[in-house]
Amino acid sequence: MSEDLNQKGDYSADNIQVLEGLEAVRKRPAMYIGDVGFKGLHHLVYEVVDNSIDEALAGHCDKITVIINEDNSISVSDNGRGIPTAIHTKEKRSALEVVMTVLHAGGKFDKDTYKVSGGLHGVGVSCVNALSSDLKVTVKREGKVFEQEYKIGKPQYDVRVVGESSETGTEVTFLPDASIFEVKVYNFDTLAARMRELAFLNKGITLILIDHRNKDEKGEYITETYFSKRGLSEFTEYIDRNRESLINDVIYFEGERDGIPVEVSMTYNKSYSENIQAYVNNINTHEGGTHLSGFRRGLTNTLKKYANESGLLSKEKIEIDGDDFREGLTAVLSVKVAEPQFEGQTKTKLGNREVTAPVSQSVYEMLSAYLEEHPNEAKIIVEKVILAARARHAAKKAREMVQRKNVLGGVGLPGKLADCSDKDPASCEIYFVEGDSAGGTAKQGRDRHFQAIMPLRGKILNVEKAMQHKILENEEIKNIYTALGVRIGTEEDSKALNLEKLRYHKVIIMCDADVDGSHIETLILTFLFRYMKELIENGYVYIATPPLYQVKKGAKSEYAWNDDQRDLLVESMKGSGAATSVGVQRYKGLGEMNAEQLWETTMNPEKRTLRQVTIDNAAECDQIFSMLMGDDVPPRRAFIERNAKYAKIDT
Repeated sequence: MSEDLNQKGDYSADNIQVLEGLEAVRKRPAMYIGDVGFKGLHHLVYEVVDNSIDEALAGHCDKITVIINEDNSISVSDNGRGIPTAIHTKEKRSALEVVMTVLHAGGKFDKDTYKVSGGLHGVGVSCVNALSSDLKVTVKREGKVFEQEYKIGKPQYDVRVVGESSETGTEVTFLPDASIFEVKVYNFDTLAARMRELAFLNKGITLILIDHRNKDEKGEYITETYFSKRGLSEFTEYIDRNRESLINDVIYFEGERDGIPVEVSMTYNKSYSENIQAYVNNINTHEGGTHLSGFRRGLTNTLKKYANESGLLSKEKIEIDGDDFREGLTAVLSVKVAEPQFEGQTKTKLGNREVTAPVSQSVYEMLSAYLEEHPNEAKIIVEKVILAARARHAAKKAREMVQRKNVLGGVGLPGKLADCSDKDPASCEIYFVEGDSAGGTAKQGRDRHFQAIMPLRGKILNVEKAMQHKILENEEIKNIYTALGVRIGTEEDSKALNLEKLRYHKVIIMCDADVDGSHIETLILTFLFRYMKELIENGYVYIATPPLYQVKKGAKSEYAWNDDQRDLLVESMKGSGAATSVGVQRYKGLGEMNAEQLWETTMNPEKRTLRQVTIDNAAECDQIFSMLMGDDVPPRRAFIERNAKYAKIDT
């Protein structure tokens, strides 16, 4: 049967394989989709879109449309073959119903139907069905239109024919169950970022995102269309668009090694940071893995061999290592693996050992050919590597200075740090606070048992524009490293962060709610993203949310975190008895609150709101930070103008 299937590309009911039931999904949804908050809500969309992408990877689909409906339900449609609807031999019911109601049932588990399939968890559309209060699926195939509806995963009737059509494809409309999800509203920009990413990763496929909740100036629904003709090459250009190029070319390779499709795109810029985005089956592997190891090995071996043979290193007395070859590098690596084994903290680290060699070999062949054919660009790259090596040696000395100061037990800790008495990192939190005034208030208002306060003097260094040794020589940044207790450098990566002696498992940024405060917050986040990304990836970084207003009437006082809350409080207090006027105080700085107010609104774990900093899309984060903190002004101005409607300036 499999030979006929490969030749004909058939997709029938018997290709649907059933692995297990669906019982536990509603009881433990976070186990299947990550969480029941913002991330999990959007993951539902990705699971359905992944099915359509699988059809595209198999060569049967080139258009996918995602619609955010007015009620925040989602419709995903494609022009693929359509989910099979015939009776499944084993299950004795429609294959469509099996796919929609049985976990791990689908064509992606049949290697003859899909050679590789997308999706991190692989739980499929049945999981989406189980977590939706209502879901409807419509299938066009074999000249007919089939449909079935479900409520919390249960079919409301057998699959039925409702019409005829010469087209093929599948449409799924679902409404996430409000009793399960803490967040109910879909974010257009979040979905847009993923659709754009998928378009780059799967060239030739059109993805359309439509928002039926909002209209543009012409009265038409907000619509964005994503299509990439050159794929990863365009992706690399997109990621790097806010940086100054070192070479004008994007180096690209696409091929297959040992049965593993490998696609690589890379270029160099004049920045001091490396940015490698690695994907497995369209999933961004934030924690790297065997494919990334293969890329780095291939890059280092190729450039080192070329530099030695060309004589460009003959006058250098310093040793060149792998980090030097990656400074200023922007690259996108995409591999397709039939049975990926994910591991790591967030299950986004590839563990398949058989992937390393094919990737390394692909990079070696691609880059060797480019360097031979482009000697001028090759010389520019090697000269950049030499400068990086010199800077690394300077950074090593600066890093050693930081490490020598970094001693536990209070000895050698920064003078301004008001430490906590508890020494268990899991129980402790540190606030990085803007300025001595706010720091003094925070020190008075904190719980000394588990809360540490570290005031920062003014704006810290903009790390986007500085070399690493300059960064490590900066006093405020040295104090951050020392206060946290972390060490720079691991066996695998000399720039990586060793969290073994991290002193706090909550690192909280607390700045004023004004323009300067926002700038300082962005500077700190840029530093953490570039040099302490491991803190973010492990879920240790948070942003405090002090109130913007205090609304008072007589002895009664309440706080508001936005204009709408303020207006509601003012209205409610106006009608609450005595004729005393309602007063509104706008907090422009943390120092305007007394210690008790700061504790009650911003630092008390029972009442405060902390925003956890996460990296859902590393490529998007990278280009935003480079745009906000880099040298290129026009993109930053355009970003501010585009987002100005979301900000209000108080006079």
